[in-house]
Amino acid sequence: VFPGNCWAFKGHQGQVVIKLPAQVYLTAITLQHISKDASPSGTIISAPKDIAVFVSLLGTSGGVDADREEETLLGVFTYNVEKNPTQTFALKNMLLPRAFSHVKLLVKSNWGNPWYTCIYQVKVHGKMENQKASTQGQD
Repeated sequence: VFPGNCWAFKGHQGQVVIKLPAQVYLTAITLQHISKDASPSGTIISAPKDIAVFVSLLGTSGGVDADREEETLLGVFTYNVEKNPTQTFALKNMLLPRAFSHVKLLVKSNWGNPWYTCIYQVKVHGKMENQKASTQGQD
């Protein structure tokens, strides 16, 4: 993780839909930004602040309206710039006990940068659908 080597989007709001390599029972999501010490300006106001995570059925029906399928909110979180640059947030997938192939990350605000917001790394945690039966009862 190097300053400036990030996914940057204009303004303080943005979203991305991540296609996973398999159907996954989601458990958590990790976000990473650079630390204040690594920042050339000594600030990290471009870090995301308020974040929502959704699962989506995008692409599963294959039809023209595939991108209009309903999304389900799995959590709303605040990335705290005073904590570790890598932060993991537990998702509430038990409300929807099925595997998904798409995750939508919605950044609602950042820590004050009016021009852009940066995300350095996103990790999605969970169990692949085909592994669930063999690992049932284990975490």
